[in-house]
Amino acid sequence: MDLVNKFWNFCHTLRHEGVDYIDYIEELTYLLFLKIADEREIEIPKGCSWNDLIIYEEEDLLKRYNSILSELSREKSILGDIFSQPMAKIRNASSLKKLLNLIDEVNWSEFDKDVLGAMFEGLLEKAANESKKGAGQYFTPRPLIEAIIRVMKPDPLESPNFKISDVACGTAGFIISSFEWWKKNSSLKLSKVQKEKVFAKTYFGQELVVRPRRMAQMNLYLHGIEPNIRLGDTIYEPLSDERFSCILTNPPFGSKGSNQLPDRSDFLVKTSNKQLNFVQHVISSLEDKGRAAIVLPDNVLFEDKAIELWRHAMKFCNVHTILRLPNGTFTPYAQGVKANVIFLQKGLPTENVWIFDARNNIEGITKIDRPLNRSHFDEFEANYGQDPNGLSPRKGQGIDGRFRKFSIKEIKEQNYRLDFTWLIDKSSENNFEEISSEEIVTEAINKIKGMLLDLEDVLSQIEK
Repeated sequence: MDLVNKFWNFCHTLRHEGVDYIDYIEELTYLLFLKIADEREIEIPKGCSWNDLIIYEEEDLLKRYNSILSELSREKSILGDIFSQPMAKIRNASSLKKLLNLIDEVNWSEFDKDVLGAMFEGLLEKAANESKKGAGQYFTPRPLIEAIIRVMKPDPLESPNFKISDVACGTAGFIISSFEWWKKNSSLKLSKVQKEKVFAKTYFGQELVVRPRRMAQMNLYLHGIEPNIRLGDTIYEPLSDERFSCILTNPPFGSKGSNQLPDRSDFLVKTSNKQLNFVQHVISSLEDKGRAAIVLPDNVLFEDKAIELWRHAMKFCNVHTILRLPNGTFTPYAQGVKANVIFLQKGLPTENVWIFDARNNIEGITKIDRPLNRSHFDEFEANYGQDPNGLSPRKGQGIDGRFRKFSIKEIKEQNYRLDFTWLIDKSSENNFEEISSEEIVTEAINKIKGMLLDLEDVLSQIEK
């Protein structure tokens, strides 16, 4: 997105004034929200709209800007939540005026419907590259989100109580894309009851971090959707009574903050592994016959506690499909991390697991030369079939193909390890020099982290 580069360049100017990357990005989202709301004719309290701000010259601009943020934070509606505890980080009136003019000269409604989320994520990605340490959070690439949604078909009117959730929603990429998919594929003229159902009682989420949660609320509000985004820790807080028909999520990778066992009676496998606990939470949160797609790192396929989880879960969940993602899918946020999407349906035992290998013999993803795009998932979508629960007739492609079926008998024989491999990665046989030292070290660190988590679990059981 060219706009990301445009606003990133302005960020460099502000760095000299003491405004860091993250503060600038948050400040920008406040202003973009007001501008997009103005373009889409979304009601904003009198005196607090974009036009109420842009008319001021430098002399009174900062005072008026702070006043608007304060007034919005006191609103009793969702706006008060979105603008809770705002603080203007840009304290130079000249810089703020330049930023306002930059925003005002763009017609944001001409861009993708999720332009706000795309801008936020694009700037955080720039910050990740700049710091060389990552942005502290990362986001699911849009081509992957859209591929998952196309096979999962989250139709809010599929049933009277159909509810969609992302239990680690970030800026609500899965939720917004689900809504956009439904709008594109629905030709229904909604009744008043159906409108209430779709816009107020369908889309839900939870997020631990304040900034992305604020972005999620803004995103949903600008789409006319009631922002049912809960702030809190998904796996350490008690399970709510809400059950969902479809969960689409990419839980945070890594082990940060996962040094204790969640006190959850619904978690039958006791582990400090964050990803495994997210899987357990998703299963608990699904209604009977509900479906889920979960983005997970490779270690969730084979670690000791993962084996215990799948042995248990496959008795009452149909873990029907695994999509092995291309190397570099999460560049630049998590260099070297290898990941998968696991598709399951609650309420049926697993009989077969179909694995699609979109990784071996495919060049790794790079942000500039080989970006992730829809073509990476076309073959997978065609083989997945039309049934969102993975029940369409499928044809295995044998030992030389990308799509293979493994029976529950074969899975038991492999002690419930799901890291089946059959394709030899010829693309890297003669190109070892292309594998960066960072990727090698990252993979080693991930394996060591997995072993440490297993040891922590053993220690916890001994202490009990």
